[in-house]
Amino acid sequence: MAAVIPDLTELAQSYGEFRAVAGVGAIRTEADYDRALALIEAILDETRDTPAREDAMHPLADLLDLLTAAVHEYEADNHAIPASSPRDVLRFLMNQHGLNQSDLPEVGSQSVISEILAGRRVLNVRQIASLSERFHIGTDAFIERGRG
Repeated sequence: MAAVIPDLTELAQSYGEFRAVAGVGAIRTEADYDRALALIEAILDETRDTPAREDAMHPLADLLDLLTAAVHEYEADNHAIPASSPRDVLRFLMNQHGLNQSDLPEVGSQSVISEILAGRRVLNVRQIASLSERFHIGTDAFIERGRG
């Protein structure tokens, strides 16, 4: 079945009205980005009891999906996080969570953590899985790259 193409003049007018009401359209600048983030936050705050992100039938669910995808794309292009070594990622997460080396028994002893942070030891598969689960981030953050 062929897709029905709407009247483009009517679509342009409706989109212009949407932009005027929503205050956001395509994300091309930091100001657009800030407005999109504010709208996402407003939608999430407004829909706390019936979360748009969890209910595909919510009237704002599609808009939330579009905005978050556009924000993600803009961030990937303009706010890229530089590649970090697994030990730098671990050090950052430990600092963020106020942890010391003895707070990570699932990784190993304090001396093992010390060797990892000093770059004398790489994380093994078990340690990577444990850290990924503990901090709720992808395992790729803990995989050593470029070692040969």
